[in-house]
Amino acid sequence: MAGRGLRRGVVKPAIATALSVLAVLATGCQSQPTGPRGGPLLTATLASEGPLAARVGVLLLPDQGDARSCTASVVHSPGGDLLATAAHCVYRTGIGPVADLAFEPGFRDGNAPGGGWVVDRITVDQRWREDGDPEYDVAFVTVRDTGGRHLEDVVGGGNALGVNRGFGLPVTVTGYPFDHDEPITCSTRTTAQSSTQQRFDCGGFSDGTSGSPWLTGIDPATGLGTLVGVIGGYQAGGDTPDTSYSVSFDDRVAALYAQATA
Repeated sequence: MAGRGLRRGVVKPAIATALSVLAVLATGCQSQPTGPRGGPLLTATLASEGPLAARVGVLLLPDQGDARSCTASVVHSPGGDLLATAAHCVYRTGIGPVADLAFEPGFRDGNAPGGGWVVDRITVDQRWREDGDPEYDVAFVTVRDTGGRHLEDVVGGGNALGVNRGFGLPVTVTGYPFDHDEPITCSTRTTAQSSTQQRFDCGGFSDGTSGSPWLTGIDPATGLGTLVGVIGGYQAGGDTPDTSYSVSFDDRVAALYAQATA
């Protein structure tokens, strides 16, 4: 079964030429858990408004009429202005970073209660920049502060980065498909795709959900959790909406975070 390179992170068709298309990956088909009618056992539902969803938002291309690109989320950093997403959302291999990106946290029905934040810096691994290696399909994105206020000040903090947590983790994944103006969410458990890639099975995570955060250990009072993945990696995040992938958050991601916050 062949994966579609940017299934989860292409912009809408009208601006698809704004981003490069990753090489199609030839992969073996794998069986998926199915319900009684052949669909996934779980299907995402609309995410409720609240502190968890307030830290997840959309990446926009202002020079393309604010077309939606991918999903990103706020991750805690010393500067308070850091996002996590998939590398294929923000950096075109062999070309360079996607220009003029902006982030709108808490986007819902065309409104962005968390305001708009201009992307200032994109940090991806050299192996992604040069080769588009799916083992490094994760990015950290720094946004500019606004009038002296930092992103974490506005959204109530950022999720902690979690590395080397292994597989089998309970996670809640929240993102923005192109066919929704509200975020969707699903709570499930991770499994191993390989020693360096992880997966979860839940329907609904279609185009636009690349970069969606995988959170574990969420505090019900604050909505803060630990980030252990983002949709991306193998098959650019998955070639069906029912199964999603992420690079395993291990020493590779810890090193990238250190670079982004240096």
